[in-house]
Amino acid sequence: MMRKGQFNLITDVAGLTVGNATNIGLKSGVTAVLCDAGATAAVQVLGGAPGTRETDLLEPHNTVETVNAIVLSGGSAFGLDAASGVQAWLREQGRGFAVGDQRIPLVPAAILFDLLNGGDKDWGRYPPYRELGHAAAVAAVRKFELGSVGAGAGALTASLKGGLGSASAITAQGHTVGALVAVNSMGATTVGDTRNFWAAPFELGDEFGGLGWPSPMPADAVALRIKFRDLDRGGANTTIAVVATDAVLSKSETKRLAIAAHAGLARAIWPSHTPFDGDLVFALATGASHRKPDTNEFLDLCAASASALSRAIARGVHAATPADGDVMPVWSSLTA
Repeated sequence: MMRKGQFNLITDVAGLTVGNATNIGLKSGVTAVLCDAGATAAVQVLGGAPGTRETDLLEPHNTVETVNAIVLSGGSAFGLDAASGVQAWLREQGRGFAVGDQRIPLVPAAILFDLLNGGDKDWGRYPPYRELGHAAAVAAVRKFELGSVGAGAGALTASLKGGLGSASAITAQGHTVGALVAVNSMGATTVGDTRNFWAAPFELGDEFGGLGWPSPMPADAVALRIKFRDLDRGGANTTIAVVATDAVLSKSETKRLAIAAHAGLARAIWPSHTPFDGDLVFALATGASHRKPDTNEFLDLCAASASALSRAIARGVHAATPADGDVMPVWSSLTA
């Protein structure tokens, strides 16, 4: 039986902090996951429209084993600048991959599309994401906000505002697993026209309303609700996430953790992994527990990463808050 960590956040995994920077007028922002020491890292992309930086180095057959941070950003391709801001802050701290007398911070990143959410995108020659990235790194803490902040500030789902979500779990063997996600999906996170989340079977307590499944289940529960379908905005999506553990894992095992976590994304969003989503999961293993899981323990870690990601997705939408100029309602505005 799994239980939540202290904060029910990805930062319950020892060795991680998270910072958010939000531009309210822009309706966008950046979230940075900082690794106190280098963390073993991997990535799995299953969406058809990803936007990424430094993901090739994460493949198990490539040389570098660890990274210093992971960045999630709004802004579509413009948001990839955010990683440069985080990298600049890490270099100021003397952190990074050592090459001679130089330090090169390694900061993979992924972006989501939030350019059509009602925010002011008239930023002039250069977008603000590099400075937002630096600000997010400066702001990194263990206890952080969810909802309409950071990379989730301008996120949208098929029918509701999305948001930044996080959750954690401690396995029966004592390993901690956490998930962090910016939910900006083409599909829906709630069942039909109800307030009930697709992630309901994984909920611990009432962390996203405690509503369970709708009863009776709506006849049109699995009817496709697609964001902007009638407006020919098919590429305006993407759910990007990080899962992490304190276990000692190899790079290939970390890759498997990222793959397994996608099952949680699929159970929380309907539909997911579409040609017009860039659905992506990074995985981090900090090794802070100094314990390597055996085969059965690793199986539990993979399951925990999926359930934590499902819960984080629902928590991000559940925590979204309204703002002027919104093009979609927030979950809390729905009536029973």
